[in-house]
Amino acid sequence: MNLIGNLIVYCVIAVAIIVFSVLSVTSRKILRAATYLLFTLFATAALYFQLGYEFLGAVQLAVYAGGILVLFVFSILLTTKPGDNAERLVSKKKKLGLTAAVAGVAVCGYALVSFFAESAASLSSVMVDVDMEKIGHALMGTEKFEYLLPFEAISVLLLACIIGGVTVARKR
Repeated sequence: MNLIGNLIVYCVIAVAIIVFSVLSVTSRKILRAATYLLFTLFATAALYFQLGYEFLGAVQLAVYAGGILVLFVFSILLTTKPGDNAERLVSKKKKLGLTAAVAGVAVCGYALVSFFAESAASLSSVMVDVDMEKIGHALMGTEKFEYLLPFEAISVLLLACIIGGVTVARKR
């Protein structure tokens, strides 16, 4: 019975992530889009908590939902008027984009179905219990396939975005 409950909670969280992600991208009001992004980040943290990664969920809430989204809203308020609507984008390649989107969904669906069809019985033997120390070392290590350098590059990029936002706001 616990497995069914976990599956239901996972499906609710997955639907919330999908819905709020689509709303975040399609909203024409920029502050509303940032709010939808906040809900997406909360749902992602809930997914981490459900998987048993409490530290990763807390980091998701503190860093992304707390810090990065505040940075986004701060930048939005510095550079635009919050009540303005974004202009509607006009594209002559809607059919090409729709075709690419449908093809991407079909490829992802095929990959998921084929993965679960082949390894449904042996899925429990593939699952490995990974502790947070190994995840932290993989994320912040300096060896091959570890991510300290990209992490630092993103922090420099965010700093450049803040400086650019303040510069643009000062010119007005």
